This record gives sequence, C-alpha cells and structure tokens, in this order.
Amino acid sequence: MDFFSDQNNLLLIGIALGSGLALAWPMIQRSRGGASVSSTQAVQMINHQGAVLLDVRSIEAFHGGHIPQARHAPLADLEKKAASLAKDKPVILVCEMGRSAVGAATKLRALGFTAVSILDGGIKAWTTAGLPLTTK
Repeated sequence: MDFFSDQNNLLLIGIALGSGLALAWPMIQRSRGGASVSSTQAVQMINHQGAVLLDVRSIEAFHGGHIPQARHAPLADLEKKAASLAKDKPVILVCEMGRSAVGAATKLRALGFTAVSILDGGIKAWTTAGLPLTTK
C-alpha cells in the first residue's frame, strides 16, 4: 500500500496512463471514422466500384492540387454537397494526411452513407505513391 502513497509513484502512473491514452487516441479516432484505404485500394475502388472522392480540405489546398475526379466538399458544406451523392456508392474522403477526414466520415455515416472510407495518409500518401494531381 506504500506504493500508492508515494507522490513520485502517482506521478509516474499518471504519466504512463497519459502516454498510453495519447498513443491509443489515433486508433480510437480512426475506428470511429471507419475503414481506411491505401492509395492503391482507392484507385481500385474508383475503377471497379465507381467510388466517389470527396476532398474535405480548404479551397486553397484543393486548388493547389487535388486528385483527378475528386469533388471539393469542405467540412462546413459537407451535408449540402452529400445531398447530391448516392448513399449506396462507395465514398472515399481525402484530406491532407488522413486525420481530419474522420469527422467527415462520422457525419456521412449519420446521413445514411453505408460505404465510407478515408484515404490513409491523405493527399500526401497519394503523391508519395507517385499518383497524379491536377489543378483544373
């Protein structure tokens, strides 16, 4: 019982718990957002399943370079843009690094979309894989 009465031990326990939570948080967030797909899987989904790409980045980032055929749907306008999409078609959300799309995925699921995925690594992973971007 002396272990828990020592302040140094309590501090170490607090640090360990905080570190564990910080390490687990990205996985918790990702599981809330749903499945993530690699750049290769995204290309296959686009070609074989007619997946729709929704880029949730800012308008400046989108105009700076985006995936061909991607539709711009910033988080603020997501509900309005989603109204024109088929809910049974796969949707792949694209952001800068694959993190901020989690909230958009949760929102789309609440709107009734059944097949929502997040591009793992975002636009950065897409360009690292040598896949094209366009500014049109």
